[in-house]
Amino acid sequence: MSNLGLAVRDSSTMLRRNLLHARRYPSLTLNLLLTPVMLLLLFVYVFGDAMSAGIGGGDRSDYVAYIVPGLLLMTIGSTTIGTAVSVSNDMTEGIIARFRTMAIHRGSVLIGHVIGSVVQSIMSVVLVGAVGLAIGFRSADATALEWLAAFGLVVFFTVALTWIAVGMGLVSPNAEAASNNAMPLIFLPLISSTFVPVDSMPGWFQPVAEYQPFTPAVETLRGLLLGTEIGHNGWLALVWCLALTALGYFWSTSMFNSDPK
Repeated sequence: MSNLGLAVRDSSTMLRRNLLHARRYPSLTLNLLLTPVMLLLLFVYVFGDAMSAGIGGGDRSDYVAYIVPGLLLMTIGSTTIGTAVSVSNDMTEGIIARFRTMAIHRGSVLIGHVIGSVVQSIMSVVLVGAVGLAIGFRSADATALEWLAAFGLVVFFTVALTWIAVGMGLVSPNAEAASNNAMPLIFLPLISSTFVPVDSMPGWFQPVAEYQPFTPAVETLRGLLLGTEIGHNGWLALVWCLALTALGYFWSTSMFNSDPK
């Protein structure tokens, strides 16, 4: 069998392994998924009218349309924390040492984690999107091409954050440390345009919120689904996705290949 064939076969095996782990131990994924769902319900039903007035909307439904695209991307950041924990568990519990004694493709372990996490993240986004639809989110004006572009952005952003989470898991000494190290993936959406427009923030803070990874991605997704202005955010989102994917990939593979355990 060719090297490519071995890589595909072994990566598929590792993917099945990670999906089985997620099915057998769903509590971590469910706990991380509850964060964006609870924030969505809280901001819509408790703060919705006030927040809608703050963004120049008429009622709560305007704020539903505003917040759902951001919460979809926050769901990705939340779900990938489970990836960091899973990778850390593999590294500290000895299974990786066992894999290294077997005739399997070396990169298949990380590839299985990444693909498994992407699948779980997309499923989580679908669930949060369903909650958004249930409480009134609509995207009637988006064309089929815009929906396809929105899906592509979600997948690309998921891959980028997943590779970063894998790197965080590899450098963490235990699962608790991995969870703590990955907390910025939940914290960054809170200081982006997910909940309020960037121009409503203090002037000194606006550049921080505007040029971090989540804001361009949120504004691009919002523009694709709602027809709002995207401007330079589309290019910024693409650059961030490419940069984070490359950084996470080279960081993760370097740490994995140099780890003596």
